Amino acid sequence: MPDAPALYGKADVVVRVGRPSDEEVEMLRKGTVLIGTLGTLSKPELARKLAKAGVTAISMDAIPRITRAQSMDTLSSQATVGGYKAVLIAAERLPKFFPLLTTAAGTIRPAKGIVMGAGVAGLMAIGTARRLGAVVEATDVRPVVKEQVESLGGTFIEVEMTDEEKARAETAGGYATEMSDDYKRRQAELIAERVKEADFIITTALIPGRPAPKLVTDAMVASMKPGSVIIDMAAEMGGNVEGTEPGKEVVKHDVLIVGLTNLPATMPGSATQMYAKNLHTLIKHLMKDGELHVDLDDEITKGATITHGGKVVHEATAKALEPKDS
Repeated sequence: MPDAPALYGKADVVVRVGRPSDEEVEMLRKGTVLIGTLGTLSKPELARKLAKAGVTAISMDAIPRITRAQSMDTLSSQATVGGYKAVLIAAERLPKFFPLLTTAAGTIRPAKGIVMGAGVAGLMAIGTARRLGAVVEATDVRPVVKEQVESLGGTFIEVEMTDEEKARAETAGGYATEMSDDYKRRQAELIAERVKEADFIITTALIPGRPAPKLVTDAMVASMKPGSVIIDMAAEMGGNVEGTEPGKEVVKHDVLIVGLTNLPATMPGSATQMYAKNLHTLIKHLMKDGELHVDLDDEITKGATITHGGKVVHEATAKALEPKDS
């Protein structure tokens, strides 16, 4: 094909990594199936444009978190890459060793780290940091992850919770939810003491369709030891850290804050291999009698389909497009 418009104009199915630009949406012909990580909860207007263009859009980040869809779960596969790389960046930027060393020149104490958010990325970060010899603590609003943290050699920072808070800490799909201001206050008080002793912090906390919660205040950053490192994996959604600048590395209060927005792209080999496997499994699921079939009665297909038949059919995205009360 000579150029992108010609390619898009002939394709029945377009598979990509991220969102299409407005220009690319215009290139798609009616009836095309678009598959990619579209992120329409944070950019719902894209769904409106795709529906208007008559495109069937399937988003990899909307696949339901159920057992039979695990091999299609792009969020998990790419979070695995990101969590691993975040620790390697922290280890490279930190001006001291991660592991305990006993040498002729004396004993080197191990680095101390805090991982905030114990989802897939957080658990990978904990495991990687422990393998490098660091002492790791972790926090998460979901008390059920305590056992997973401890199984990797981490220490869980436990915030006292009411039964009501425990019940609403995660969605049916296993995602963390927005907690009350009172809980956030208790969590912040507990974390503030730990932060003073930390050499590195890795934050991974995200809430689908909402800005990233602020977990590390400017005062906490200021309380850290000079030369400490923070890797904010939530930078693209505004960051978990006050002072994070998406896409940049900045120094605040002698602390390095790394706000890289696409960590998987820094490991393209493994990230591509895993993403391609996710795509292959999804497309195989969609194929019926040699043709790609969008069956909205199927739980996986329904959950991942954003637009179809000229309409926004994804409930959460449609809700995000509703006019907000003034």
